[in-house]
Amino acid sequence: MSDSNRRSFLKHTAAASSGAAAWAWTGGLNAAGANQRLSVGVIGCGGQGRRLANAFASMADIAYVCDPDESRRGPTQQQVRAKHAVSDLRRMLDDRTVDAVVVATPDHWHAPVAIMACEAGKHVYVEKPQSHSLRESRLLVGAARRNKVVVQHGTQSRSDPFIANAIRMLREGVIGEVLVAKAWNIQRRRNIGRERPSDPPPGVDYDLWVGPAEWMPFQKNRFHYDWHWWYNFGTGDIGNDGTHEIDYARWGLGVEGLPTLATAVGGKYFFDDDQEFADTANCLFEWPGDGRVGKRRQLIFEMRLWDTCYPHNVDSGAEFYGTAGKMVLSKRGRIAVYGERNKRIEDAKPKDPPSLVGNHYADFLDAVRSGRKPNADVAIGHDSVALVHLANAALRAERTLRIDTDTEQILGDEQANALLSRQYRQGGHWAVPRGV
Repeated sequence: MSDSNRRSFLKHTAAASSGAAAWAWTGGLNAAGANQRLSVGVIGCGGQGRRLANAFASMADIAYVCDPDESRRGPTQQQVRAKHAVSDLRRMLDDRTVDAVVVATPDHWHAPVAIMACEAGKHVYVEKPQSHSLRESRLLVGAARRNKVVVQHGTQSRSDPFIANAIRMLREGVIGEVLVAKAWNIQRRRNIGRERPSDPPPGVDYDLWVGPAEWMPFQKNRFHYDWHWWYNFGTGDIGNDGTHEIDYARWGLGVEGLPTLATAVGGKYFFDDDQEFADTANCLFEWPGDGRVGKRRQLIFEMRLWDTCYPHNVDSGAEFYGTAGKMVLSKRGRIAVYGERNKRIEDAKPKDPPSLVGNHYADFLDAVRSGRKPNADVAIGHDSVALVHLANAALRAERTLRIDTDTEQILGDEQANALLSRQYRQGGHWAVPRGV
């Protein structure tokens, strides 16, 4: 796509996402009325897929489960009493009785299948990160708006009363103007070793598993879960666990859109194995605001995948630094608020607590029924996963990136800019999104 076409596309999708008329979807649900249980399909039956299937089974009818691994889809079907278990997701998308799909595949499938679902008129709950590349994420926003469907990003903190109350306090000025946020993901991962290509396990349609991604032969340590650590299939732990912390750090900081500067240092400091992504990283992003003093914002993300000594004794969390104090917040259930000179503010509570429907899955289903935007709308997801993709690009390019926020391109650096897209299978594939 040329720069001029890309700029026009971005302006078009930005305009669509800002207008109420462009958001409202019409025609109701495909199969269920306003007071009936929705029909849902679950794509991906790994650990998170099974958890999501169980969660949605308590609130909706699971019509399909889908996975190219027979050993996963069969047990999941029995677990949630799904009507159908299929390997090819197109069977689910072709069924007009399915109202919504849950996407819990490996990262390289997230955006392609979510876009296909939007085009099929299905509402979508897509696990984090909602895309394998920045370009795919923008295409997903466009597909959701164009088809007027609800798309919820799987950053569950957006529907967590504990986190939402803390963010509301920040908005109410409990620590003054928040100028800087620092998030972290610190844990000890495992060494995935070194392996060679081999035959896939029986019952696995590996060609379907690879899908639109650039072809790579089966290898044990880049398959189930370990795909996270390979450029072709995952987004590293910045895109895995880090997406959660980056999302609520950005939420608390109160910034929207892409930053104008992204930089990162790090690499493989600890693991001598096949994984490609960094196990150590320090990333920084800056938003200039309107350029006036007091309007600039900064977000820092720190990751160490070999450490067990956590800040504030929690493996993941965020600190917010304001002009009148500091807040420590973790989705693990920890919060501490301080005024100036580190004076603890006891029993801090929001003056006007936010009203939430329930958990993240209930919020999605309620948004489908009512036609409102969900708590983690696809456009909110886009702004958060953009930081994931910019951080990974800065780490791989080993330099600071300056971003044109209108075109979502890196200025003057074609090599780094190419990292905001991805390579697809040579010869094409039916799931490659249009416009990439």
